[in-house]
Amino acid sequence: MDGNVRWAKKKKISKKNGYKKGLNKIKEVIEISLENKVKFLTLFALSSENIQRISISVIFDLISNNLDDFLEDISKNNKVKIKIFGNKNDLPKKIKKIIEKIEIVTKGNSQLYLNVALNYGSKNEIVQCFNNLLNNNAKDEVINEQIIRDNLYLPDVPDPDILIRTGGFQRLSNFLLFQISYTELFFTKTLWPEITEKEIINIFNKYKNIERKYGL
Repeated sequence: MDGNVRWAKKKKISKKNGYKKGLNKIKEVIEISLENKVKFLTLFALSSENIQRISISVIFDLISNNLDDFLEDISKNNKVKIKIFGNKNDLPKKIKKIIEKIEIVTKGNSQLYLNVALNYGSKNEIVQCFNNLLNNNAKDEVINEQIIRDNLYLPDVPDPDILIRTGGFQRLSNFLLFQISYTELFFTKTLWPEITEKEIINIFNKYKNIERKYGL
């Protein structure tokens, strides 16, 4: 979800308001996903590199101050189950409590599974996966793809069909590198706060016309 800060600069408003606009955009994309019967929606909210930014306190304050309204909006119809994944050890205690509340409040929902990457890095995820295997005395076990999947953050979530990166950069930025081997990639110059339902539906339609061969 790239482009919140650049959008704020363009509009000559504060970073905080830029991030808040980005948060509101999540609600819109959730509704679009529900309307189009998307089962799994995974959002890259904060990378393990982003957490080193000076502005990180602004993001954490935004999460803290807007949680109740955000939860009320997306859970009012009991459709969205939220899972936060990434390295939670380095997060402030207040944010950890918020994450726990989000997951508890929405755990019974099943129409849309919303996965939010927070303090996430794919390389870190894979390293952690192998450390888990070593710690679980798997030294003599033959490591295969399924075993690796079982030790990732989202073992029960299928690989993405579509990846959309907003903001103009054509790179993956350490996101789900193991899982997107055959994902269809779409890069748009549109900043995250400005992406529209029309553009997202257009991407969905382009995806439907792709013959997916998975390397065969």
